[in-house]
Amino acid sequence: MAKQNEKTEKNGSKSGEIVRHPTKLHESFLAKPAYHRTKADRYDAGKKLRLHCPPKSHSELNAHDRPNPIDLLIESGASRNQELLPIRYGRMSVSPFTFYRGAAAIMASDLSRTPTTGYYVQACGDCHLANFGAFATAEHRIVFDVNDFDETYPAPWEWDLKRLAASFVIACQNNGFSADDTHFVARHLVQCYNQKMHELAEMPVLEAWAYIMDYQELIKMFKDKKLEKISKKQLSKAQKVDGIHEMIKMAHVVHGQPKIIDVPPLIFHSDEQAHPGFIESAHRTVKKYQSSLPIERRILLDKYELADIAMKVVGVGSVGTFCAAALFFAGENDPLFLQIKEAQRSVLEPYVNQRSFISQGERVVYGQRIMQAAGDIFLGHLIGDVSGRHYYIRKLHDVKIKPMIESFNVTDMLDYARYCGWTLARAHGRSADPAIIAGYMGKGKEIAEAIADFSFAYADLNLRDHHLLLNAIKAKIVPAKLDIE
Repeated sequence: MAKQNEKTEKNGSKSGEIVRHPTKLHESFLAKPAYHRTKADRYDAGKKLRLHCPPKSHSELNAHDRPNPIDLLIESGASRNQELLPIRYGRMSVSPFTFYRGAAAIMASDLSRTPTTGYYVQACGDCHLANFGAFATAEHRIVFDVNDFDETYPAPWEWDLKRLAASFVIACQNNGFSADDTHFVARHLVQCYNQKMHELAEMPVLEAWAYIMDYQELIKMFKDKKLEKISKKQLSKAQKVDGIHEMIKMAHVVHGQPKIIDVPPLIFHSDEQAHPGFIESAHRTVKKYQSSLPIERRILLDKYELADIAMKVVGVGSVGTFCAAALFFAGENDPLFLQIKEAQRSVLEPYVNQRSFISQGERVVYGQRIMQAAGDIFLGHLIGDVSGRHYYIRKLHDVKIKPMIESFNVTDMLDYARYCGWTLARAHGRSADPAIIAGYMGKGKEIAEAIADFSFAYADLNLRDHHLLLNAIKAKIVPAKLDIE
């Protein structure tokens, strides 16, 4: 079976097929039919991964002879809208934490030089604590989950965990926590990931696949009662938001025609004279995207008509890629907002041995559907007719709750680390065998210490990289707008 996997990887595969990656699992384990692999076998297969990658080795960070981080940033921006890049660099310059959020390409390069188990999952690729949050499912249930998949790609599971742990260290330092408290938060995150992975390993597969993080239940678990009260108010307010609220906030009516409100330079309409055929192309784009949806959702989208479309600048890491908000109506008081977003090559792709997808939009949709417990019913993808750009389309969530990271105290950060650790384990467990990862991690103390140490070292490296960006801006090597939030 291992030889067959390697052959499949070399020869490629058809779109939509799940490719089993060659790992360093024991040959005797891979040769067994699934129904003969006992839980003990699966845990043991994970333990054997320690032979070539001891848990202690995850503390290692090779910072010597690494590529210049500013060169990597410039390279990652080469295919983006050059007019918008100053906003990206300006946002990254604000603090080491905002720099980290935009530096996924730099960390992917650094992670590729670290020891690895070689056991692949569908990875987020940009797994930091601000890329988790609460949102509404199609049934209007509020769930907590990973919510950014621009960089998703099959990769070693520990890469996501290390990026997440380092983000917690940087956020704790940004909030002024002591070194001891910060180290404890990072260890706690890894231990919670391990705890949930062990729980998933003991569940029936269908139960583990359907496992969902209910945000209302998580709120009740906050140890800080003040944060619990604030979170309940946030949730209550968010639950009252619907398409009409989004319409009032983002759009108005001009001469009887619904129009998205321009808020330059973050939301603006494309100049039809500068970009002839843009509106006509947008209509074709929507029709082409519709064909990527399951039949019942094509019927659903048919009930809506495109009314307006405007460019939208989002996030930190995504600035400079094409992004637009599209306003649809099914009736006079029945609006729908979708987001059309360009998908470029994942930052992980250069560092893993993996087949290509038909398009980068397909890659994002594929990864999100695997990792999220409750997916977006409007999630689809396409390749642009004229531009040749790759896109994915999703609903602009009318219920979305972001964590208040900058105001967290130590107790709050520990609670949030627990929820993120659980959620990442649940997301990884959908594409991998939780028992193998649980078997590798064991009780979790050794790997928690190692990843916490790695995260501290990486926070120092990130701080130096942030200073390099500030110097590059000062020397006009990279342009930056410093007054755009």
